[in-house]
Amino acid sequence: MKTNMKNYKLIAILFSIGSILLIGCDKPSEKIKISTSEDILINQVGYPTKANKKALVRDDASNFQLKNTQGEVVFEDEIAEKKYWELSGDSVGIADFSSFSEKGTFMLCLNDTLCSFPFTIGDSLYTTLADAALKSYYYARCGFAIEEQYGGKWNRLGGHFDTAVIVHESAASDARPAGTTFSSPGGWYDAGDYGKYVVNSSITTWTILQSSVLNKQYHQSQNLNIPESDNDLPDVLDEALVNIKWMMTMQDPNDGGVYHKLTTKGFDGFIMPHEANKPRYVVQKSTSAALDFSATMATASRIIRQYELNEMADNLQASAIAAWEWAKKNPEEFYVQPKDISTGAYPDKSYVDEWFWAASELYLLTGDSQYKESMMQNYQKPITPKWDVVHALGVISLLTSEKRAEFDEYEKDFIAYADEMLEKEERCPYIISMDQFAWGSNSDVGNDGMLKLVAHQLTGDKKYVASAQNDLDYILGRNATGYSFVTGFGDKLPTQPHNRIIAADGVEEPIPGYIVGGPNTIVLTDCEPKKVARSKFPAMSYTDTQCSYSTNETAINWNAPLVFLASGLEQAMPDQP
Repeated sequence: MKTNMKNYKLIAILFSIGSILLIGCDKPSEKIKISTSEDILINQVGYPTKANKKALVRDDASNFQLKNTQGEVVFEDEIAEKKYWELSGDSVGIADFSSFSEKGTFMLCLNDTLCSFPFTIGDSLYTTLADAALKSYYYARCGFAIEEQYGGKWNRLGGHFDTAVIVHESAASDARPAGTTFSSPGGWYDAGDYGKYVVNSSITTWTILQSSVLNKQYHQSQNLNIPESDNDLPDVLDEALVNIKWMMTMQDPNDGGVYHKLTTKGFDGFIMPHEANKPRYVVQKSTSAALDFSATMATASRIIRQYELNEMADNLQASAIAAWEWAKKNPEEFYVQPKDISTGAYPDKSYVDEWFWAASELYLLTGDSQYKESMMQNYQKPITPKWDVVHALGVISLLTSEKRAEFDEYEKDFIAYADEMLEKEERCPYIISMDQFAWGSNSDVGNDGMLKLVAHQLTGDKKYVASAQNDLDYILGRNATGYSFVTGFGDKLPTQPHNRIIAADGVEEPIPGYIVGGPNTIVLTDCEPKKVARSKFPAMSYTDTQCSYSTNETAINWNAPLVFLASGLEQAMPDQP
């Protein structure tokens, strides 16, 4: 079911009119006006029929009712005792209607006068969301025209063809001196800017590749309406290959090293890609880029070979090994931002997790004991992954492979962390596993959900699916801000994300399927000199304002766990009680 702001407003109007007429039939003088309350926090897309269904209430009411579109009360119960959360600065109580399984459109109401946004209870609710989250990568293709037959009103001209990228002096070598040009086309724009960054591309591409494997049942029947949809590969792999092919061009064929990023020297303004014509450079080779590249290419080789693309798989394997060998010779090439470059740095201070991740993927690909030895030397207990914290990625690959039996201790650590997340969720008034709000906090929620779905696949325990559902409930509106954080989905939703294409394309509605970074207090001055109000409570500190790159930007690594979470829940939901 596709949900958007216009549909919700129409439903809300019809619902309110129906309620007022019903109430006023016998006693016209006692008509009651129903208001939409943002103190009732719900999943604004809706709840699967067989899932747990919980809302949060900040109002003082002690009871709640579910009403259908005719204004009839179809379910009612008490609201649990409210609990204070120091990260949001407010208190909420749970309105639990999990036992209600009637399909339809409903509102959760308090005292007959305050109601939530409309939401749906039904089956296959997240297919449109899962598809839109993945199709966001099609809209982010670099050097690629988005045609109307595939992109609808968000069609645009291509830009940044990157056929003559300049080697920056920080990336110069004897074989490729500064000023040399070469071709590095394709891939995805990284975030709200027009750069392409190997480190961030790696975790993004790996997550999408893993979704293609672990959520295969869902992805096999998916049709995104992209140019490759009619070929023999599932669309999820077609889209991943767009970025994989670009990443391959970022490896220096002379030594196996990998350039950290491809960007202009400074950020472009809020203009369309075809209007942005500044020179573009590859900047510095780094150990983190080489190891992340190696891990991703090894993963891709293993998966692509299953589709009998053997020549490509061979090339990916050779590239992965070459990058590993370069990293061994250059183990401490930390990225240092050149003075004349001001685009995203993606720096890292420790490569222990990158060594483990790359070694894990290469071991699975080749079976070579040297990789297993390196992997075991660099093992750390898994935690929620980020672009610079990647050891959980290697653990997931190992535990979901045919070599799983070799890693009993890793599995114990992984399940222990999943259980720790469920314990945090049990204590949290907002029913999530987070106890801090970093930059890109919404992706942390998504990655938590991904880990839980993997735990479900490993154990068969449905409690992990229920907890992952709570993570998606949070993303889609059951959070302290009351926003559904995904463009095009919900009623209160981002309309001004920090994204150059969305800002400059002349279309009123943002491209659907993009998750924004979400609340945090890491930077409170991103909108200066404008006076944009931001809460000092981390869970509340978000603004739907274009200038707020710290809370309202889009990024490929943030969307990837949303792809996995929505696709995985659609696949796992029939298992729910």
